Formats: sequence, structure tokens, C-alpha cells
Amino acid sequence: MRELAVSRFVRATPTELARHLSPATVVEAEETFTVSDVHDLDDATVVTAAGGGLQLSLRFESRDDGLYYTQEGQEGPFETMETWLTFAPENEGARLTARSRVSLGLPVATLTDRIAAWKRRGELERALDNLAAAVE
Repeated sequence: MRELAVSRFVRATPTELARHLSPATVVEAEETFTVSDVHDLDDATVVTAAGGGLQLSLRFESRDDGLYYTQEGQEGPFETMETWLTFAPENEGARLTARSRVSLGLPVATLTDRIAAWKRRGELERALDNLAAAVE
């Protein structure tokens, strides 16, 4: 299992970010999968997404300071993937941070999980850039 984090300053308040962040916008902002279905549950939102010949379900939970989400089941590219997308006030805007833990569950985990984390970092950097562009 590898953990990684990326962050960036956004010229929007935490309140503005909270209004914009939704499970579907986060998935689309990563630019890896396209949202095909969104299903609201009592305590979470499940997004079904597809791309690159894969389909997966992501379970999102709202938090006071952002969103937490994880890949459900074994259908996606990871054995384990969980992500915290948080925001906090900073200067006249907010600090938007994405932290993720990933594992492919393959032999030679030190190498394969490093590759998974590298790919995940790219997704999260694109997500932060796209989410910032949408609110600035």
C-alpha cells in the first residue's frame, strides 16, 4: 500500500468549494473515468464510472471539510483505493488537498504499488487543477 498527497491553493472560499464539490464532479475532474450512474444512499453516494474498458463503483461520503471515497468491490483497477479530498481556509481562498492510499494487490508490491501511486498522483493533480478552474 502506498500513500500520496497533492495540494494547491484555490482562489475560492471553502464554502464555494463545498457547493461545487460533488461525487460526479470529482470523478469527471480526474479525467480517467466517465460517470455513468449516481445512486444516493442514506449515508453515501455511489458513483458508477467507466473508461478504458473498466467499470467501477466509487462510494463517496460527505465530510465537514470535503469528501472521502473508496473503490467498492473488485471491479476497478485497484485492490484498494481510498481518497480524502479536503479543503481548509488559507489567505483569501482555500487549500485543496487530495490524499490517497492505493494498492494493486499484485506480486512485488513495492514496485507495482509505486506505479499505482504514480498514476493516482496524476489523476489527483488533474482533479485539483480542474476543480480549481471550475470555481476560480
